[in-house]
Amino acid sequence: MLKQLSKSIREYKKAALITPVFVTLEVILECALPFIIANLVNQIKAGAGIDVILKTGGILALMSLVSLACGSAAGFTCSTASCGFAKNLRSDMFAKIQSYSFENIDRFSTSSLVTRLTTDVSNIQNAYMMIIRTAIRSPLMLIFAFIMAFVMGGKMGWIFVLVVPILGVGLFLISKKAMPRFRSVFKKYDNLNSSIQENIKGMRVVKSFVREDYEQKKFSTAAEDVCRDFTVAERIVALNGPLMQFCLYAVMIFTLTFGSYTVITTMGLDLDVGQMSALLTYSFMMLSSLMMLSMIFVMITMAEESAKRVCEVLSEESTLENPENPVYNVASGAVDFDNVSFKYSKKAKKNALEGIDLHIRSGETIGIIGGTGSSKSSLIQLISRLYDATEGEVRVGGVNVKDYDLETLRNSVSVVLQKNLLFSGTIKENLRWGNKDATDEEIISACRMACADEFIETFPDKYDTYIEQGGTNVSGGQKQRLCIARALLKKPKILILDDSTSAVDTKTDAKIRAAMRRYIPETTKLIIAQRTASVEDADRIIVMDSGHIADIGTHEELIKKSDIYREIYISQNKADSKDGGEAE
Repeated sequence: MLKQLSKSIREYKKAALITPVFVTLEVILECALPFIIANLVNQIKAGAGIDVILKTGGILALMSLVSLACGSAAGFTCSTASCGFAKNLRSDMFAKIQSYSFENIDRFSTSSLVTRLTTDVSNIQNAYMMIIRTAIRSPLMLIFAFIMAFVMGGKMGWIFVLVVPILGVGLFLISKKAMPRFRSVFKKYDNLNSSIQENIKGMRVVKSFVREDYEQKKFSTAAEDVCRDFTVAERIVALNGPLMQFCLYAVMIFTLTFGSYTVITTMGLDLDVGQMSALLTYSFMMLSSLMMLSMIFVMITMAEESAKRVCEVLSEESTLENPENPVYNVASGAVDFDNVSFKYSKKAKKNALEGIDLHIRSGETIGIIGGTGSSKSSLIQLISRLYDATEGEVRVGGVNVKDYDLETLRNSVSVVLQKNLLFSGTIKENLRWGNKDATDEEIISACRMACADEFIETFPDKYDTYIEQGGTNVSGGQKQRLCIARALLKKPKILILDDSTSAVDTKTDAKIRAAMRRYIPETTKLIIAQRTASVEDADRIIVMDSGHIADIGTHEELIKKSDIYREIYISQNKADSKDGGEAE
């Protein structure tokens, strides 16, 4: 785990290594100051002149300034190293997530990935900052102060041998008790983020069904759960304070009582005033160091759980990899399925697709229809290798999809998925996701084919109109047409429309299909649809049923021989005759 995380330090390694050097110098100077002050007190008592006082005062001032400079430098290098490390770690995680296949993404919830990229990385950053600075400073301070206490106090130093283990054991028990609470809270963070994500994403649905109160209660329950665990954990950790104060005052009482007694009875021979003051200072140093070590222990415990979650993301390997000698050219849009079976997970008991034998010629228009859950989308996701077939072989242009360079294959296959997504930015910027070098003429041409120019021209800023995140300021049909235009800009050999005209009226749907037949005849077009009107003019129509191909044929052939297709056609035509057709 440490080896995995250390890869993200990279260019900030120098800052991380310099920080302990500055911290060590700071601690040495801080521990030396009480020693010099004690000697000065003894010298003044012995009758030292103003020259000695000024000289020693100058040395003390210089040492204090150097200590301050070292502390400031350590703070600067520490913050640079920790913030840089967190930046690299987030970048590495984000890059890793981008490389995931759909199967990898299915293993993590969106809310969990967000928590890992934010809260978990912040915990690791804080722990790393403490490790390279405070975790160096506290042990060094403890050791040096312990040694100096014996040098200055002699037998009086044994009080620390008794108190330090008591405080250490107490802090260990407190931390051990708090650890399980901190561990459990991260999973609850995932639930909290999930509640937020669902609510914001489905805000229209929530308001449509007037479920605000229910959502508030659900969020409050998750928030209270996190609060409860943190409160219990922090109450336990808060016991550090009273324990620290008890040990501190116990040492002070002992030192002042027996120290004063020794000073008076021995006339300063065994212990002088300066030595006693130094002893008190060193006691503060030691006990505060132990206090900081306990906080470091708790922070590292929290960070350890976060580190495990982050490493799960970083160590996850994509289930889809490029072959050793990939093919970089897709010859045509021909698609072949040879006895293909597929399931989403190795643990799944049932295949989503079973025994698919299908051969599509380049340039054909193929309609795919079937009931909900018939695995229409599963079928087309194997073509662009969003998933790999469990059994059998999928070929594009006569080559197994597993033999292609992934980027080459996906650039040759444009997919407009069911869940259309637009990004924040102008219409032009969104369309250029299809082709970053597309000219304005190419953009306009693609929009005409997708019948998107009709509404774009009505906007005041036309193609420079700003699209809100998720495309919330355009209608469902407009969003679909923009996504189709974006896919067309790739000039693909295979175009897949996965129920991507469901929010478009039948007239516009027909115009889009007609434009595709006219302008991209050589492109293989696969159209998944819920309504038969969208696939009636296809060269062939595939009827899917429970992961199998039930029938293949033209519209006229399927009306005669396919019970499933005929039933869908009749039910929709009855509905259309009653409703007067679909409208956007």
